[in-house]
Amino acid sequence: MNNKLVYAMYQAFVQRGFSVLRFNFRGVGRSQATFDNGQGELSDAAAALDWMQGHNPNASGCWIGGYSFGAWIGMQLMMRRPEISGFISVSPPASIHDFTFLAPCPSSGIIVHGDADEIIPISSVEKLVQKLSSQKNIVIDYRVIKGANHFYGEQLGELNGYVADYLDQWLAKVA
Repeated sequence: MNNKLVYAMYQAFVQRGFSVLRFNFRGVGRSQATFDNGQGELSDAAAALDWMQGHNPNASGCWIGGYSFGAWIGMQLMMRRPEISGFISVSPPASIHDFTFLAPCPSSGIIVHGDADEIIPISSVEKLVQKLSSQKNIVIDYRVIKGANHFYGEQLGELNGYVADYLDQWLAKVA
């Protein structure tokens, strides 16, 4: 949760008036338990969403955002929780984890990826985007950041701009 990219995404939501929670999955930082290959981490995400909804019972919408492994977990959570109305997925690990569960995908969102990502090849993310974009009533805003590797380094500002623009466009539609 202290990753600079995760923190920047958190700030983008906060600056737009969202109630936001960022958390560590089990086994990260000072969290309890150990890595569970996705099963326990999905449970962690569901518990975090339950907690947020308990503290914000009158929220008009619900969004998820995730980076890398967190993007994969977030997308799985979205499939199980129909109240999630949008997503931000940064560097989804489409070459490492299976995303076939997104059929049909329940919400539109934005996917951002770096074209110099040495961990997740851009071709695997492009396949995922094509699969989701071909689904009825689903719009995927796909942004590729030139020269960005998996950690975005010098391109963090550009990534933040895409996330902020996407949220602003969505908020303008619902206003």
